[in-house]
Amino acid sequence: MFRSRIYRIRNNSTYFNFIKFPLDIFSKNMSVQNNEDVNIVEQNNKRQMIDQSCDIVAKTLKVEATEDAVNKKRAIKRRNYVIMLCYVGKNYFGMQINRGSKTIEESLLTALLKADFITKEQFEDVREIKFQRAARTDKGVSAVRQIVSLKLPDHVNKEDINAHLPEDIKIFGIKRVTKSFNSKNKCDARTYRYVLPTFALAPENPNFLNMDEEEEIDEEKRLEQLSIIDGKAYNEFRLTPEKLDKLNETLKLLEGTHNFHNFTSKVRALDPRAKRYIIYFRCIETFVTNNMEFAVLEVKGQSFMLHQIRKMVSLVVGICRNIVTNDFVKDAFSTERVDIPISPGLGLSLHFVHYKYYNDKYGKDGFHEALDWSECDEEVERFYKEYILKHIVDAEIAKNVTLNWLVSFMTPKRFRIFIEPVVSCEYI
Repeated sequence: MFRSRIYRIRNNSTYFNFIKFPLDIFSKNMSVQNNEDVNIVEQNNKRQMIDQSCDIVAKTLKVEATEDAVNKKRAIKRRNYVIMLCYVGKNYFGMQINRGSKTIEESLLTALLKADFITKEQFEDVREIKFQRAARTDKGVSAVRQIVSLKLPDHVNKEDINAHLPEDIKIFGIKRVTKSFNSKNKCDARTYRYVLPTFALAPENPNFLNMDEEEEIDEEKRLEQLSIIDGKAYNEFRLTPEKLDKLNETLKLLEGTHNFHNFTSKVRALDPRAKRYIIYFRCIETFVTNNMEFAVLEVKGQSFMLHQIRKMVSLVVGICRNIVTNDFVKDAFSTERVDIPISPGLGLSLHFVHYKYYNDKYGKDGFHEALDWSECDEEVERFYKEYILKHIVDAEIAKNVTLNWLVSFMTPKRFRIFIEPVVSCEYI
């Protein structure tokens, strides 16, 4: 009995040993498989780490190369220069840069960037190159000799910049200036011209002047009335020597130092900024083109405020047309608030920016040039006549700009005196 049990136990042991053998083989196979999987994973991880390292190195080298290029551009020695440029203002929202709007400065800076004379960072922040304009020009206003000062590399040249500028903007000169030069602060005076059709200076119809102020103006009848002067078409009107003398006498009333707070906006009567010095205001010539006569008014002053010249022209037209008298000029210069219409911007252009003090001090020192640009006069005058003056004349004839302005704005209602207490300026 015991033997049989032992036999059974032994047999069972043999059975279990028989079972154990294939399990050991399976376990060994699994171990080998796991080791192979681990090796593959480790190899993949190593390969991925190598790839990532290569990518990091490549990106690092690329960033370093970019930074080196930027630093190299920044490391380029820059000096203070001035650029003299001409432009037609009809397609632009003024001179001053205004991101998102088409301006002269935006076009100029874009051309400098494309010519590789400034970096992207300097384009975005012009303070890095100390960019400064000599004078602002409003929307639609042109310039014959605008000046900007900025820091540029020594290899700068006008040809490369002009290659990236539109046809209606052109650089005529680039000159080296002193380290402290600022085109706005160093400017002694500015000269503007206003090209005006002379029919705007014809005396007003007495019947129109005698109208009741409350009576509404029929603009169609008013246009018909203005279209005929002394029985002839308005474009056939010509200034007589007597009328030209009266024009110059009227222009002279605006010369000298006066309070021009009524000739701009947002400047109060007692604000020191309202004091402006007009050196001269005169008619320098008249010319006839396309059977229409134009007068060229030239005004030189130390500085001008927004819309100041256009309101000065409007007041002169009002006096010549007998809408207001010469006494209205005194009212305009007083502390009372006076309403003066604004003349069209079409005929206005900046012609000269003067640096007399700078030229006297540095113009002949052997290192710097005088900023008079006389060497460019012939080219500049050609651009002025072919682009700016042509645009003024063509637009005037095609669109009747001045005639329509006379209809809507040159009325007695537009010249008003408001009696109100004077409020002193407060500064924070």
